[in-house]
Amino acid sequence: MPVPTLDHSATGYSLRQAYWMAEAAQLAYQPPETIEQTARKWGFDRFRHHETTFRPPFPLEDTQAFTAACDRMVVTAFRGTEPKKIQDWLSDSTTPPWPGPAGTGFVHFGFGEALQSIYPQVRDAISELRDNDQTIWFTGHSLGGALAALAAMRLHFEEPRLLADGVYTFGQPRVCDRTLAKAHDEAFRDRTHRFVNNNDIVPQVPPEPAFHHTEAVHYIDANGKIRDSMTVLGGLADRAKGLTADPFAPASDGVRDHVMNRYLEALRTNAG
Repeated sequence: MPVPTLDHSATGYSLRQAYWMAEAAQLAYQPPETIEQTARKWGFDRFRHHETTFRPPFPLEDTQAFTAACDRMVVTAFRGTEPKKIQDWLSDSTTPPWPGPAGTGFVHFGFGEALQSIYPQVRDAISELRDNDQTIWFTGHSLGGALAALAAMRLHFEEPRLLADGVYTFGQPRVCDRTLAKAHDEAFRDRTHRFVNNNDIVPQVPPEPAFHHTEAVHYIDANGKIRDSMTVLGGLADRAKGLTADPFAPASDGVRDHVMNRYLEALRTNAG
């Protein structure tokens, strides 16, 4: 399957753009030298690497991201974490909620603390590298998707002139309460695109009704087809189909479906 070409002048939603945002999310897991070498091949010529530590309810964690720029676009990609780690510190119910951006709603304490540790670096990098009115993009997988979504919200709600042109997340957990989700959907309509792969376990945490997903979702079914809508019954049937795909390990389907390569394979096929 041929790889679609990255369009630096892209605006709006497309599966081709989703594929390249997924590539950037995957690249965020690599060391800085690999990130720069790869991103230069994609046509970017300026970079900033971000790395900090934060303390969720469990042991100290690190947060990593990178910002890459060219004369047409600026992309910030956040690194994710293992499903087990994210489930561990999302399961803690003793921490208070973290205030949402510009005092709008609330987010889970762990997400708020992780973002707070790295957001000043990200904001400063975007301000520095966006010197030609470039488009702004955020992306990430897993925890990285949560941070990408929240960083885009914080940038806009605290500096309204800076509204991201696109936010693409993959296997993102729920990030906020209903108030912030509603404010996001009004501000980011047609700009945020959340991809969920079949039985991926991470988008199912933290639990409702305290936490909510934002509205726009693209669902990858058990056959790898990307659907922009699906009935409740259709979704249940498709998830059941995914669970039976591996008769020897059905319980691990939620973890397998979270792997970033699964998202990339589906996007490459659908965007080709």
